[in-house]
Amino acid sequence: MEVCRRHGWHARMTSTAHRSGTDRVHEVACGVEADVYVNVQGDEPLTRPEHISALLSVMSLADVQVGTLKTPCKTEDVNNPNAVKVVTAADGRALYFSRATIPHDRDRSGTVRYFKHLGFYAYTREALDRFCSLPESELERSERLEQLRFLENGIAIHVAETPFDTVGVDTEADVERVKNLMI
Repeated sequence: MEVCRRHGWHARMTSTAHRSGTDRVHEVACGVEADVYVNVQGDEPLTRPEHISALLSVMSLADVQVGTLKTPCKTEDVNNPNAVKVVTAADGRALYFSRATIPHDRDRSGTVRYFKHLGFYAYTREALDRFCSLPESELERSERLEQLRFLENGIAIHVAETPFDTVGVDTEADVERVKNLMI
């Protein structure tokens, strides 16, 4: 907040009682009118303008209420539970998000394409209101992935693909990776 104030950027602190970033965005949305609300997770320090453009592009499609991003999953992230994987339908809707390696390469063909979910979201106010009216879901609790509450309750999440990977900072090793990339 101090950095934002110093640079004259508009920022808001949200309640410490929230269990998810989506709850935080909803709090802000209750006081700020917008067509689309964008959530860049705090653990995504390598955010690029292209990420935001891809996210807004998916939100411009008819009837899309929730959008997010995926990128081809690097080999080192396929089995990493901190790198969330996503499987999508042919039309770009998310089928499932998991910390597990999905889809499973049962025949060990080596030809399965894996996609990593990136911590960028966009929502309509209607989607945020609905999310916050619903109890935490079973899958959400199991995987500790808030976006599963949307899917479990029949709210589609549309996923845009970007070639620009990021390093989500979840561990000290991730901090070092980001530092090395920023040098």
